[in-house]
Amino acid sequence: MSQTVLVTGASSGIGQATAQLLAERGHRVFGTTRKPGAAQASGFTMVGLDVRSDDSVRGCVDQVLSQAGRLDVLVNNAGYTLMGAAEETSVAEAKAQFETNFFGVVRMVNAVLPVMRKAGAGKIVNIGSLAGITAIPFGGFYTASKFAIEGYSEALWHELRPLGISVSVIEPGFVHTAIGDATQVAESTLQAYDPVRTRATSALGRQVKGGIPPEAVAKTVLRAIESRTPSLRYRVGTDAAWFPRLKQVMPWPLFAVGVRRTFDV
Repeated sequence: MSQTVLVTGASSGIGQATAQLLAERGHRVFGTTRKPGAAQASGFTMVGLDVRSDDSVRGCVDQVLSQAGRLDVLVNNAGYTLMGAAEETSVAEAKAQFETNFFGVVRMVNAVLPVMRKAGAGKIVNIGSLAGITAIPFGGFYTASKFAIEGYSEALWHELRPLGISVSVIEPGFVHTAIGDATQVAESTLQAYDPVRTRATSALGRQVKGGIPPEAVAKTVLRAIESRTPSLRYRVGTDAAWFPRLKQVMPWPLFAVGVRRTFDV
């Protein structure tokens, strides 16, 4: 049955692939972007949204409801990557990372829940990351935001299940998208970190280039929203499947060697 879906961050990458696939499957899809005039949408409606703004979030949800009359699924995908050593990253930069990656999700969920509670049904899908399970060196605050999504989603699952609303978090490994091109770097760098930061950033870029296509993540989102009983967690990609298992069973010093080799640190 066709559902009305709102996908944040749908101008490129995972969000765009997800919005397009859901539209192809017959769902009525609204995608969001901070610059709607410059974004292209294929088969779905693009609306403006800044997840950092309460007013923008309310306006976006109201626009969807006015046009569609309902909202069945929210896919929280909007976010960006911040790189830099924890010491190099200012509190303001760290807060900005959380304002988009975590509190943006919170704002969106709070905006759609009254509608879903009234309907006694709904699905919330949060795009997490392998970085929410094992840390990325020199991506401490991006990692922290994704760890926060994990805990928040799990708590929501318990709270909303009695109300007929499901919560899922998608945990992709490295995905070949242009997110690396939009990566922000901490402004105040320290010389002591230069060599290892440069290696880690280059290694991350290589991993992203060799990652799974965003369409693989989109297919998993589709599976979650078309399921009668969605799972709490969906892992996408070989690295996302194996890294968490290895982290559980391997001694930390041995697992850490693998992480350090992956990121050349």
